[in-house]
Amino acid sequence: MSYADTLFINMCKDVLENGTDTRGEKVRPVWEDGTPAYTIKKFCVVNRYDLRKEFPALTLRKTGFKSCVDEMLWIWQKKSNNIHDLNSHIWDSWADETGSIGTAYGYQLGIKHEYKEGMFDQVDRVLYDLKNNPFSRRIMTNIYTFSDLHSMHLYPCAYSMTFNVTSENGELVLNGILNQRSQDILAANNWNVVQYSVLLHMLAQVSGMKVGEFVHVIADAHIYDRHVDLVKELISREPLPAPKFHINPDIKNFYDFTTDDVWLEDYVTHPQIKNIPIAI
Repeated sequence: MSYADTLFINMCKDVLENGTDTRGEKVRPVWEDGTPAYTIKKFCVVNRYDLRKEFPALTLRKTGFKSCVDEMLWIWQKKSNNIHDLNSHIWDSWADETGSIGTAYGYQLGIKHEYKEGMFDQVDRVLYDLKNNPFSRRIMTNIYTFSDLHSMHLYPCAYSMTFNVTSENGELVLNGILNQRSQDILAANNWNVVQYSVLLHMLAQVSGMKVGEFVHVIADAHIYDRHVDLVKELISREPLPAPKFHINPDIKNFYDFTTDDVWLEDYVTHPQIKNIPIAI
């Protein structure tokens, strides 16, 4: 049975049984009708996924694999902050009349910075170091830029990736940590897990490495009040076998990847949960 499902079920049970309720507190998010969006939250959830053993796509309900990858490439490869470069509508609520989400996400990754070795944006610096300084302890990205927060339409939730390379049986193995300040567990947890697992696979391949562990650190892991019953029904389902992940082995340049170069085989899931309300 899928390890990702088991981990997700245990995480949700822990939040529901041992989390703290924000009901009655001053909270920023609201529902579409203007009602405050309260949560049951748990501080600092840490989940580990060994990508050598299985790909962590939930089977309890379907995760939109292609849309996940498309959004990840929109941020990391296109370095875009405009929804017109995205093939889904998940960012529509935060875009202005031009399609921009402000100085957020991909915009931050695309800013060039000066290093001793030259000018790099954050993604190109990661690619450079993985090939030239794989055992550096400084291979990371951070898009939570305080001086630009005022012009971001949404502060970054998943804001930092730290990469770490180990040598195992003569092979280099790429591991990664995603730091996230806040996460809507029902709507976004597996979405982010799938995205950054794919990213690690891609970066490992173009750097001549094997993929290793993906670690997900969430400072504020929460279940919204209007999601509680949906989550309870979801985690009552029986996990199914994990799907098999495939990546086009011919791609050697990160910027050549498309959504068609990665796919899942035998991805069998329980029915989707539709019309999940999203707090804004």
